[in-house]
Amino acid sequence: MPRTTTLECPGCPPLRALTFDALGLIKVVEIRDKQRGVPQVVERWGEPESSKSVMAVSMIHRNTHPSLAVARKNGQIEVLSPVNGDIQATVSNDSDLDLRSEENNIVGLHLFAKQNLELASRLYTLLTCTTKGNACIRSIEAADSLTGSSIGSSKTWNVCSGGNILCCKVDGNEKFALFGGKGVEINIWDLDNFTKIWNSKAPPKDNLGIFTPTWFTSATFLQKDDHRKFVAGTNSHQVRLYDISAQRRPVLSFDFRETPIKALAEDIDGYTIYIGNGSGDMASVDTRTGKMLGCFSGKCAGSIRSIVRHPELPVIASCGLDSYLRLWDTKTRQLLSAVFLKQHIMHVLFDSSFIIEARNKFQLRSWTGKKLRRRL
Repeated sequence: MPRTTTLECPGCPPLRALTFDALGLIKVVEIRDKQRGVPQVVERWGEPESSKSVMAVSMIHRNTHPSLAVARKNGQIEVLSPVNGDIQATVSNDSDLDLRSEENNIVGLHLFAKQNLELASRLYTLLTCTTKGNACIRSIEAADSLTGSSIGSSKTWNVCSGGNILCCKVDGNEKFALFGGKGVEINIWDLDNFTKIWNSKAPPKDNLGIFTPTWFTSATFLQKDDHRKFVAGTNSHQVRLYDISAQRRPVLSFDFRETPIKALAEDIDGYTIYIGNGSGDMASVDTRTGKMLGCFSGKCAGSIRSIVRHPELPVIASCGLDSYLRLWDTKTRQLLSAVFLKQHIMHVLFDSSFIIEARNKFQLRSWTGKKLRRRL
């Protein structure tokens, strides 16, 4: 019999999360029981296939008719309902951008919310970016045959002349987008005019004369309504804070452990960030001072690939190569609960519309925990 240990986990309030794994499966994890607070997999969408591995995701959070976009390894992009998993539209860029090549996968995806306000039109506007820097904004239409057709005007441009794009992020106003990667400095583009408005500059050599090569792995804006400040993580386990109104080089930088930064997420307060690296370490940092607020208790066994903050509850979710979805308290940094999902999890998203329904049914202030058993 394997050895086990009992962990005291306080449990979670009612919430709903979507996970996306390396075999293309989308799993719905829900917590409904206020007394137990233990996540459970309630639905699974799709069939396991390595060619359909999820590369990027984007979701429109609204109370009625929310939408979810998923970019897969085979170059296919699906727009589906996060409520029941029904596919609304699909589009493939294989012929245009040679996405079947593993060296040119989609690494950035954003589903525009403002262009999709008129639900009767059944149009979805997407921004995609590949590893080679091929960016494209196009509209697709929801068809009865479940095959999306590209309609209207589309705009394609290149965001880098060399290197590989590894991170892409759109600000809250959906007017600016940043791109960065291996051999590519962070550059910000105006999505209205399709022009580059800012480009970062590499830090100078250290006191030993050693130059750190450019290799950005993740990035996020600090505030939804301000595109001037953002945080980027590097392969050299460094976190950098940029302010494009101040200078091209980072205004603040610090090292975090000894492995590459793999995931970054911003808090709703506008200055706290959450960091995850390749060895499973997580921490929260105050970007105003650069002080580490603390590390999250408990060790993840694999690389962390995604961190997301719940828009209302003081909860963050993390996932990665150890196949666990973990839920943490943002204030105490304690593990609230965890669930094993079998496959390598590449992304996780919260469904904020579920919380609105849950608040009418549950009393979120009074929830208790349950013991969690795991294998050593």
